[in-house]
This record gives sequence, C-alpha cells and structure tokens, in this order.
Amino acid sequence: MRESARAGLVVLWEESARDGAQAKTLMSAAFRVRLAREQGRMFGADGPRHVVFAAGFPAVCGEEYEAVRRVAVEAEGAVSVAAVCRAKTADVRQAVAAVRGTAHARVMVVVPASEAMAHTMTHRPAAEALSAAADLVKAARDLDERVAVDLCFADASRADHGLMAAHASVLTAAGAGTVVLADTVGTQLPFDAERLFSRVRAAVDPEVVLAAHLHNDLGLGLANNLAALRTGVRVLATSWLGLAERSGMAATEQLLFLLAHDPARAAELLGAETPPWWTTPSLTGLPRLAAAVSAETGVPLTVTTPIVGTGVGTISTGTPFVHPELFQPFDPESLLGTTPTVVLTQLASLRVVTAVAARLGHTLDQAQAAAALGWVKARAYRTNQAVVPDTVFAAYLDGLGTRTPTPDGATA
Repeated sequence: MRESARAGLVVLWEESARDGAQAKTLMSAAFRVRLAREQGRMFGADGPRHVVFAAGFPAVCGEEYEAVRRVAVEAEGAVSVAAVCRAKTADVRQAVAAVRGTAHARVMVVVPASEAMAHTMTHRPAAEALSAAADLVKAARDLDERVAVDLCFADASRADHGLMAAHASVLTAAGAGTVVLADTVGTQLPFDAERLFSRVRAAVDPEVVLAAHLHNDLGLGLANNLAALRTGVRVLATSWLGLAERSGMAATEQLLFLLAHDPARAAELLGAETPPWWTTPSLTGLPRLAAAVSAETGVPLTVTTPIVGTGVGTISTGTPFVHPELFQPFDPESLLGTTPTVVLTQLASLRVVTAVAARLGHTLDQAQAAAALGWVKARAYRTNQAVVPDTVFAAYLDGLGTRTPTPDGATA
C-alpha cells in the first residue's frame, strides 16, 4: 500500500464491513470474505496494492474476532486485510493475532488527535495520547514485524495541524505504515479538507504516507475526498453504498467509478504524470456487488442512487428516448454492463408506449398506441404509482389482441 501511494497511485481503504457496522448493519463472515475477494479481483493480481479491506473490530466480541480472522485467512492475496482497534495494548495484541500469519496483513490503531476527543477517549491531552501511540506501534511490530501498523488520527478536522504533522513523522519513523486523518464527525467543507491535508503534508517528513477518512454528514464526503486527492493524498477510506456511522462516507462505487471511467478526467484531477492504477479496475462488477451489499445489509438501492441505483440507464420520456446520449453522463452498458431500459410512467409518449409494447411482443397501430398511452397515464394517477410494471401493461395489451404474429402464423 505504501508503494502504491508513494508512486501516486490510488488505494481504497474499504470500510463497509467495519465502519458500516456503525450504520446499524452487520455483514456475516462469509459475506465479508466474498466482498473482499471480489473487490480485490477488480484489480486482478494487484488487489492487495489497491484495496485495504477493514475486516472488522476484533475487540467487539468473540464472533467479531473470528470474522476478522476468517477474512484474513480466506481473502489472503486478494486484498490487504486490516483489523481495527483502540489505542490499548491488549486491543493491539488482539488485532495483530486476528491477522498475523497472512500476506499483506495490517492493523489500524485509532488515536484521538483533537483535545476534546483525547480527553473523552483517554482522559489526557492530545499530545500525550499521540505520544503514547509510538509505544503501541513498537508493541505491534515486536509481536509480528510482518504485520503493518497504521494510525488513525480521530477528529483530525478539529485538531492542531502542526501537532499532527510532528507526531505523524515520529510514528512513521517508529514503523507506522500510514497515518489516517479522519474527519470523524463529517463537518468539513471541501476547502477545509484541502487546507487540512495541504498543511499537514507540507509539515511532515517525506516518508509519511497520509490517508483520508472523511465522513458524509453534510453530504460532502465525496467532494472532500477529491479535495484530499488534489493535495496529493492517495489513500482514501470509502464504503459500499456509503455505509458508515451516522450519514456514512463516500461510496466506494461512486469514487471508484469517478476515478476509473474516464482516464482523461482522472488525469485532470490527479495529474497526468502517472496513471492511478497498477491494473485498471473492471467496473462491470460494480452494480452486482452493490446489489449484493444491499441484500446482505438491508440498505436499499434507490432510483436516485448514483452509479448503481435502479434509475441508472432507465428512460421514461420522449426526448431522452429519441436521443438518450444527450441525457446521460456515461454509457451504462459499455462501462457497467447495465442495459438501458425503457420504463412506462405517467410521462410516457406514443414512441415510448410503442417501444415497450414491441419489447413485450405486441405491435400497436396509431389508434391502439393512443389508447394504450391514455391507459398508462390514467393508471399511474389512479394508483399514485409512477411506474407501470411490464406485467401489468402486458396483461392490458393481451386484452387488445395485439400480439405480433410469428413467421408460422402463430402469435409471439
């Protein structure tokens, strides 16, 4: 991961299994393994260089510990697996035990960085809490030097920039792999995020690799990640469907698509010196994986969910039906494997009704199309439901006797 970030390549720190639990969701151990494997395989053999999968928080309970251990063992080689823990020696030992002996293993220790958070979490000043983290890094490295140790500076958005920079340098010298700056309560605006990462990056030792963990409470998680990218940060915490505490964080599928679907635009954001990937990720799996996360957690995909929602690739009105390329920002079929679909709603036109009828095996003349259009609109308003399901429309058409004849004289 350090190699990727220092080379200017993007690393996703996947939080849907760990921070997603604070969104009142729970992924089974088997599903965590599946998600980690499939997310890593989007990058081929370079999965461990592009994805850190935060498998869980072992200190929660025995079942959580076993889930993290299972991900570490069974997703080995597909991603870099991380266990997350508090800044306590016992927790660090437990986290190391959960991942040790597996390739690309990591632990992330959460340390308070702001004065308010430090007094709440550790009952001492921030400088003392950050200083104590060096002993935890050493303890983890002594347990197993093959397990990388990362530090998450909680509430970094309200912490002293100089203090964090000084301790990030000390901790990196002590053996820390990455220092994560967290907007724990999601209060930042994009210019706040850019200022935070610019100031800390300017003051740290060149060996320090910074990461961003930015919450979405003001709806700006994605924008703040882009601001961090503009400062040179390349490790970004995201979560499938944006699952995380309170309002979540930037959605994995959105940030990944944004950076991968249009290389020219990515170059404008990241700089044209290097591509953002060792292996360019395949995006066609995004809708399928998002749907799987939705099914596992019970968090619905809506018609307005970007990239993977049920509205992507759908057309319901006349002008978009005639010129769909003018009304969509990308080709959903070529990039995502999402086949465009014409949907009947109260906004349908004669062309839309005729096209849907043809898809269902019916040929309509002008009078039949006009009658069908009136029926569609009336039904939508009568039921107060915009979409008229294909099955309902097909039953109406069967009553008209408009089935398209087949070559042998039967009806399709």
